[in-house]
Amino acid sequence: MDVGLVAGTPALQKPPEEDEKAVILLDTNAVIWLHDRHPRAAALERDGRPLYVSPATLLELQVLTESGRLSLRRGARPQQLLGDDRWAQDDPAAAAWFEAALDIGWTRDVFDRLLVAHARFRRWRLATADALILEHLAAHEILEL
Repeated sequence: MDVGLVAGTPALQKPPEEDEKAVILLDTNAVIWLHDRHPRAAALERDGRPLYVSPATLLELQVLTESGRLSLRRGARPQQLLGDDRWAQDDPAAAAWFEAALDIGWTRDVFDRLLVAHARFRRWRLATADALILEHLAAHEILEL
């Protein structure tokens, strides 16, 4: 996929399927809740919107698991979550995606920064319950869980 950099600013991508249905990028908490079939994520399954997971989420899940802060249900490993039929993994162009993350200075959480940048880069809504993210994103950028 051509990223197209203009004057040092990444060109935002708009995938074809977004025209038909709003596309949702799942924050890490949304992935965990969907995996655990938590009631707060039920609306995501009912909506029928395309759901995507960021590579940053996979890394965050791995870090949380390795640090003992997270234990996935049924002994699943983070890589196994990629095989879930409810979502697909997106693969944005890293240079443009990370450049978009440079403009997000309101958090020191690298994973939040990368997830917000990913959603903005694709012009997708971010499904999250993270209070700090909800405080800093516009209503059209989020799907609050």
